[in-house]
Order: sequence, then structure tokens, then C-alpha cells
Amino acid sequence: MKIKHWLLRHLPSPATWLEQTACLRPLAPYLGHAALWSLQRRKVALAVGVGLFAGLMPGPTQMLSAALLALLFRINLPVAMLCTLYTNPLTFVPLYYLAFTLGKFLLGVNGELQMLPFPDFSWTHLGSWLWAALDWLLQLGWPLLLGVPALGLILGMAGYVMVMLLWQCAVLRQWRKRKETRGSD
Repeated sequence: MKIKHWLLRHLPSPATWLEQTACLRPLAPYLGHAALWSLQRRKVALAVGVGLFAGLMPGPTQMLSAALLALLFRINLPVAMLCTLYTNPLTFVPLYYLAFTLGKFLLGVNGELQMLPFPDFSWTHLGSWLWAALDWLLQLGWPLLLGVPALGLILGMAGYVMVMLLWQCAVLRQWRKRKETRGSD
């Protein structure tokens, strides 16, 4: 709860922010909805779930996916976009390997399919590396295609439940503290 109050005190209002940012002015009718900036428990929990789900989308589509889903479900936009940042060049391959393994399990494919090693990164041959990485993804096929959204749903649901539980614990702690300071039973 302290974080919520700190954010409300120190951050500019969404309307001010949208007016001051020139590139966002045309989007103000869409981004100005109060629900997109709400710090209510369910809206934040759903935003965390959406962000974790969208974080597994390929490359630059992660934040765009999170933003579109936040607009669709009218949940906290900044939280949804921020929660996509758990994927990065260091976590991408392990997460996709986990998704690949989950996809194999869901499809009932035991040991017949093996994950190929990820292509070695090279700044000098960036274009050929990108094509090799795309080819690597395409060769993984159905297990990855099924595993990525399944893992995203699992992470999203886990994030939602975790935020709901942590928020409830914070509220109960605050109530107990208030009760102790007032001296009531």
C-alpha cells in the first residue's frame, strides 16, 4: 500500500503525461481511460498476468502485445508493459527451451524430437545470425508453437495469483497494524 501512495504522490497524472508527450497526444482518447492507470488489486494482478503472458511473444511484439491486451481488458497499462521485461537475451533461450519441453509433453512427443543448439551470436554477421535464429525457431515446430502460449498462460496465472495473495497479505498486515495502534480488539 505504501508503494501505491508513493506512486500517486510522485508520478504525474496520466492526463498530464499524455498531454506533455507529443507522440502520445493522438492516442490520448484511447490511453486516457482511468482503468488503464488504476492501481486496484484486480487490475494490477491482471496486468501482471497479461505482462507475463505477453513477455513470451517473439522479440519486439512483447510490449505491443501487452499494451493491446491492456487496452482490450482495461487493466493497468504501465504494469502490463513493465512485466514483459523478464524476457531478455539471457532468459530467452531457457524460457523457450522450457516452452519447447512443455509443448512436447502436451503433444505426447517423448524423445523423438530434440532441441537444436541456438546459433552462435555474431555482431559482424548480424543479418545471417538473425536468419539462423529464425530458422532455429522454425525447426522447433509444433512443440514450440503450443508450448509458448501454454507457458505464457501458466506464468500469467501464477503472476495473477501471486499478486492477489501478496496484496491480500499487505492489506491484512496493514489492518493488524492499525488495530494495534488503536488498541481495539
